Amino acid sequence: MELPIAQFPDVQANRPKIPINLTRVGVTGVKKLVEIKRKDKRPIVLISTFEIFVDLPSDRKGANLSRNFEAMDEVLEKAINLPVYEIEELCNDVAKSLLRRHEYATRSEVRMKSEYVVKREAPSTKMKCQEVVDIFAEATATRLEEGEIAVKKLIGAEVVGMTACPCAQEIMRDNAKTALRELGVDLETVMNFLNKVPMATHNQRGRGIISLEVSGDVDVSLETIIKIIESSMSSSIVELLKRSDEAMVVERAHQNPKFVEDCVRTMAQNIVSEFTHVPDSALVTIKQINEESIHRHNAFAERVALLGDLRDEIKNN
Repeated sequence: MELPIAQFPDVQANRPKIPINLTRVGVTGVKKLVEIKRKDKRPIVLISTFEIFVDLPSDRKGANLSRNFEAMDEVLEKAINLPVYEIEELCNDVAKSLLRRHEYATRSEVRMKSEYVVKREAPSTKMKCQEVVDIFAEATATRLEEGEIAVKKLIGAEVVGMTACPCAQEIMRDNAKTALRELGVDLETVMNFLNKVPMATHNQRGRGIISLEVSGDVDVSLETIIKIIESSMSSSIVELLKRSDEAMVVERAHQNPKFVEDCVRTMAQNIVSEFTHVPDSALVTIKQINEESIHRHNAFAERVALLGDLRDEIKNN
C-alpha cells in the first residue's frame, strides 16, 4: 500500500501583510572549504565565509533560502571536477545559479571573504615565513529583460604594512640640525649626516585595501593587487625578524615616510601601470587606514573612480 504524499503549502509564496520590495534577502556567515587551482603550483585551500542574497518582490512573503545552499553546493561540487582559478569566478557562478533557482528574483549577490597565506622572507637574514592576507570577492548578477543574465565581478585584498609620519620626521630633522650646530659641527657635515641617516618619527600600522569591479572575462591578478598594496606603504612588515632584519625594516620605513594620502595615490599610480589590460569602465576602490601610535584616532584616505578617469588624471598631471 502506497502512503499518500504530503503536500506542504509554500508559505514563502504567500502575499505579505506589508507588500514592499526588499533589496536583499538571504544568508550570512556561511562557511565553506574552497580549493583554488593554480597552474604548475599546488592548489590553495581556503576556509571562506559567504554572504548570499537575492532581491524579493512585494508579492512574496519570503525567499526560499534553502535554494541558496543548493546553488552554492552545486557550484562547489562542480568545482571539484573542473578547475577553479579565480575566486571571483566562483562567486560569478553562484550568483548566476541563484537567479536560475529563484525565478522571482531579478538580482543576486554573492560575497566571499578568506584568509590567504603568502610566503615571505626576512630582508636581511632571508629566513622564510608566512603572512596572512585578507582577500575578498563579490559577484552581482542581474536578470535582463530578454532573459539573459549580466554579471559584475569584484576582486580585492587588504594588506597590513607600516608607515612613517613625514611631518614628525621633519620636526625631528630640524631639532637634530639645531643640536648638531650647537655642538659645533659644520653645516656641510650636518647636512651630509641628515641626508644619510633618517630621523626618528612615529609609526603607524597601515591597512591598504584595493578592489576592482569588472564585467565579462577580464582577468585581475590577486597577487598583483597584494604586491601593489605592500609597495605603497613606507615598508612591508614580516612576521619573523632577527635584529638585522628589524634594523632594515625600520630604516627602510624611515627613508620612505608617507602620509595616508600618499599611500592611496601610490596605489592609484601602480594600478594604472600594472593593469593596462583592464578596461576604462572598471570601478576601482582604494583605501588606506593608518592606526595612529600617538593619537587615539586613525587616519583614513580613499579614492573611488573608474579606471579610465584615473588614467586620464595621472597622464595629464
